[in-house]
Amino acid sequence: MRIDIISLFPEMFAGFLESSIPLRARKKGFLDLQLHNLRDYSTNRYKSVDDYPYGGGAGMVISIEPVDNCISALKAERDYDEVIFTSPDAPVLDQPTANTLSLCRNIIILCGHYKGVDERIREHLVTREISIGDYVLSGGELAAAVITDAVVRLIPGVLNDETSALSDSFQNGLLSPPVYTRPPEYKGWKVPEVLLGGNDRLKEQWRYEQALARTRERRPSLLDDKA
Repeated sequence: MRIDIISLFPEMFAGFLESSIPLRARKKGFLDLQLHNLRDYSTNRYKSVDDYPYGGGAGMVISIEPVDNCISALKAERDYDEVIFTSPDAPVLDQPTANTLSLCRNIIILCGHYKGVDERIREHLVTREISIGDYVLSGGELAAAVITDAVVRLIPGVLNDETSALSDSFQNGLLSPPVYTRPPEYKGWKVPEVLLGGNDRLKEQWRYEQALARTRERRPSLLDDKA
């Protein structure tokens, strides 16, 4: 998979790319992640990419020309399955969306910034918009990193145990059940007996019941969605 991220602050991704799953995916050749500084596609002498909003109001707006220049240059080299814009007023990222995006070959992620982007970018250049929550960040870089991490870990071969991602929270519409490891008892706190036995059917039943109970307690809206 190739992911091209368009940002005003590409340096923000340095630590993210050099650790954990993204680094592993890149080393294994499953991820080609390229960063593009939007200012490099500005045609004015000051390399500015924003301007005052028509009609007045506070804040600055990212101009359409440098964004169009960048996306057009990328599309001249390859076809893209999605051009994603990160915005707080977009549909919130969920596991089914991450699953769908993990099947793509080429993705562009445009990081929002300032007061927003010229609406024509959203109308004509973007194919999908994604938020990571009902709050506002200084820019879309953190959102782009979250989207990338959620998607890349689902690519077959990235995780050492490919079945691990299938048991994550939200994959089956439920939160994950509790997990334990050795020792079986610590300070009198014991691992549930069913997990120490050899009956796999009982273990799976226990995990399902625990996942259902945890979802009912912590995220009942997920069960409402299944109704």
